[in-house]
Amino acid sequence: MITKIIDRKEFVATLASEGFAEGIVVDREPNGFLDDHVHSFEAKALILSGELRMRVADEERLYQPGSIFHLLANQPHAEFYGPEGVQYLVGRKEEKN
Repeated sequence: MITKIIDRKEFVATLASEGFAEGIVVDREPNGFLDDHVHSFEAKALILSGELRMRVADEERLYQPGSIFHLLANQPHAEFYGPEGVQYLVGRKEEKN
């Protein structure tokens, strides 16, 4: 799901208010990709630079600076990084048992 564009300060406050761990910055290489995979944690990220295409089920979306993506824990997805790579700030929330 693409969320409205916000700035970094507002995003960090949103992470904290929603119970996500403090965000970390992730850099991915130009034209790289990760085939279908899952994470054991919920993730919410703000694109800082570059671009990311993400495929979830049969839907693919493009994320650019200022946009946010949100993945549930164990949600299968694939990631494709733009020609300049991508940098994003991501907060993680461990799945509760």
